[in-house]
Amino acid sequence: MPLPPEPPRGPLWQTLAWSFRPLAFMARNREEIGDAFSVRFLGSGQPTVMISDPAAVKALYTERRNGLPPGRTFALEPILGPRSVLLLEGEEHLARRRLMLPPFHGERMRSYEATVGEIVTAEIDSWQLGREFPIHARMQAVTLEVILRAVFGVADGPRLDVLRELLRDLLAATGSTRVQLRALFARRTGADPLAEVRARLARVDAALFAEIAEHRLRPDLEERDDILSMLMTATFEDGSAMDDKELRDQLMTLLLAGHETTATALAWTFDLLLRHPVALARLRTSLEAGEEAYLKATIAESLRLRPVVPLAGRRLAEDLVTDDLELPAGTDVTAAIWLTHTNAKIYPEPLAFRPERFLEAAPETYAWIPFGGGVRRCLGAAFAEFEMRIVLREVLTRCDLRKADPRPEKTGRRNITFSPRAGTPVVVESRRPAREPTPMTA
Repeated sequence: MPLPPEPPRGPLWQTLAWSFRPLAFMARNREEIGDAFSVRFLGSGQPTVMISDPAAVKALYTERRNGLPPGRTFALEPILGPRSVLLLEGEEHLARRRLMLPPFHGERMRSYEATVGEIVTAEIDSWQLGREFPIHARMQAVTLEVILRAVFGVADGPRLDVLRELLRDLLAATGSTRVQLRALFARRTGADPLAEVRARLARVDAALFAEIAEHRLRPDLEERDDILSMLMTATFEDGSAMDDKELRDQLMTLLLAGHETTATALAWTFDLLLRHPVALARLRTSLEAGEEAYLKATIAESLRLRPVVPLAGRRLAEDLVTDDLELPAGTDVTAAIWLTHTNAKIYPEPLAFRPERFLEAAPETYAWIPFGGGVRRCLGAAFAEFEMRIVLREVLTRCDLRKADPRPEKTGRRNITFSPRAGTPVVVESRRPAREPTPMTA
């Protein structure tokens, strides 16, 4: 069975278009080719089929035997490590997912509300009135601090300062445009895509192994509520536990998956809200009344219009067949998440920012997929939304913000994410004292 058509231009043009104008690239292909089309990027061994129809996405994600496309391992393993839950497959992946999921849900998740609240309160207090700053960078600082305290369990002091600086330096280096372009072309040229960041990575690894060793010596390890302690004391069904190397890989996974993505989602949400004063006013009114429904709807609508991770692919273990599509086993297929989210048949006025649509009716499961789907759906999805609610509540009830540039943010690239190219510059026009918040629901 033939694959869907490709764009008329070759791999070089497709790679550059995807790198620098990804939304326009996808929109043009949908308009000219249809809901499914093939793309061929430099360095890839075969075409990748991008799909966006919810029925096809459901078929892709509900077949558990579908594997990971080889490009994910090539791009992520040097940083995350071979035991990362993002890179394992089959029963190994499911075993780790079962072990790592509980801290990100229910009562355990809610126990971190005070920590997140303290971090964002200190951040807000540091903002200078009337001075322009990129809120994306400040949200990165907040989410990194949450990872350090809630996941790594590092308290205030020199160790926290050292680890914060090492991780901040590594994240900045891996997010640079030069490193990203080198990674895109590395499989074609044979160059080491991470040559310039390996020294930084080695310093981070040394700090993480030291942190793991320090944790193992704690007499209160089993009573601690940080996620590293929970992972160290948890066991698989056969009674075994993660060794130090695997713990390091999962810490790096949680750092990269939970830090950049949540910070970027928050920056996009501020960009959208500050350009839509009616929605912003309604959200503030609901927050003052202690209500959460419109806040949740706002986050859902922001993640619909600006999904942070654009692709979540699989290699087909068997033929994928729907009413409108047939793809053979062995094909690399990815959901083009932004295309699914801007399908006019599912979302009327698909490019309009209307949080109300999520109060009216929930979309079908595979029509809203900012966290992927199936057994590989982001295990920190609930925690990310919970953290976003706390941060948005604190900032919007305490601060009056305006965008420094009223125009919509353009889409840039950082690692595997779509981020606001200019960092969403804002100005704090006024600030109110912190007050005791109403606890969030799960």
